[in-house]
Amino acid sequence: MFELKGVRYKNFISVDHLVIEAGQTTCIVGESGSGKTTLLKLLNNMLACTEGTIYYRGEDLKQLDPVKHRREVIMLPQTPVIFPGSVKDNLLIGLKFAGKEAAADEKLLEELDRVCLNKELGEDAEKLSGGEMQRLALARVILMEPSVLLLDEPTSALDEGSEENINHYINDYLTGVDKTLVMVTHSSQLARQMGDRIITVNGGVVTATEEASGV
Repeated sequence: MFELKGVRYKNFISVDHLVIEAGQTTCIVGESGSGKTTLLKLLNNMLACTEGTIYYRGEDLKQLDPVKHRREVIMLPQTPVIFPGSVKDNLLIGLKFAGKEAAADEKLLEELDRVCLNKELGEDAEKLSGGEMQRLALARVILMEPSVLLLDEPTSALDEGSEENINHYINDYLTGVDKTLVMVTHSSQLARQMGDRIITVNGGVVTATEEASGV
């Protein structure tokens, strides 16, 4: 899905060679400030590398339409954007951005239930707690059905019980479909449970890549 060759971004990231396979869950682990989020932003084309080349499906990312790319490769930041308006408005705006038809209320409520967000569609999204906003944003991006989903600590604002439910939700989303997930997580245990492959970043440098053991 992605191949990075000689990629540098200022003094934050240095990657000699890295391949991220399609149809797999790749987990990125490392200390805070090690460059994990910067790497996601490079894949999303939110940032452009200052040296080297990033290939997406074999094509140079710099040659692709960035708006079209972000419709296929969607990133959910650790602190997601919540738009003014209702819970429903926030779910539908993602589909509008992706150029897709609006979903029926039944489908929207189903997604809210799956992320354990017991809210009415008409409720004010900006009055949700941090953890509720995180779950709403996750439901929004999964409704968009991206080719690649980039998640930056998607459960950081959740308690342990909610975190477990959301991890099951993400696993259910990936089961039986050809989806590519790249997820930043602070938890090596979670990376081994959910990931097919683990990338370790230290000081902006990829120091290790390994197959996940699944334990």
